[in-house]
Amino acid sequence: MRDLNAPVPELADASSELRDAIDRCGYYPDVVTDSLAVAIADEPIRAFVLQHEPTFDRDEVRRHITILALTPSRLIVGHTDEHAADDLIRAPYASTSTEAIPLNRVNAVVVNRVVPNPAGYASKASGGKADPAPGGEVVLTIGWGMVNRIDLEPAVCADPNCEADHGYTGSVAADDISLRISAAADGPAGIQQVLDFASALSFATTSR
Repeated sequence: MRDLNAPVPELADASSELRDAIDRCGYYPDVVTDSLAVAIADEPIRAFVLQHEPTFDRDEVRRHITILALTPSRLIVGHTDEHAADDLIRAPYASTSTEAIPLNRVNAVVVNRVVPNPAGYASKASGGKADPAPGGEVVLTIGWGMVNRIDLEPAVCADPNCEADHGYTGSVAADDISLRISAAADGPAGIQQVLDFASALSFATTSR
């Protein structure tokens, strides 16, 4: 078992890699970078995930980019959307938002994976490559107490003939952000990136 009082190993600063990824995406790179810089506040980047999601609105394409960045003290969440001209703004424009969450506020890091051909999967721990197979996907859900999802369903008893009203039963789950990465849309490298990010974030939160 890892000693929780042991110092957290320092990871290399990935700030330049993040900027390169933003440039390769080609989605208003200077706008995205400047919006993140406000939240990052010159801290080094330990790990990051970038997802570019085009969506179709009738005959137009709307683009959205989500970036998760881990610093030594915070989780940075950034979103950038593009919009068509409207009654208030006469030219196409982009909107950005960033949120900086202290690591001690992060209370849930949930990873759901779909692994094709599990019989042929060889993990890194056993000496295999653990390369994600085509068709695999990962859903990373992170909670820090801002948004809680409540799932309710009618409560039932063990008697199949019972017609009484037993009210409702349900559960509350933290669900501040959920990011789905698939091999089909983002490539195997995208899946590995989100897994590496989840590992780094989990390690950083357990040391707080």
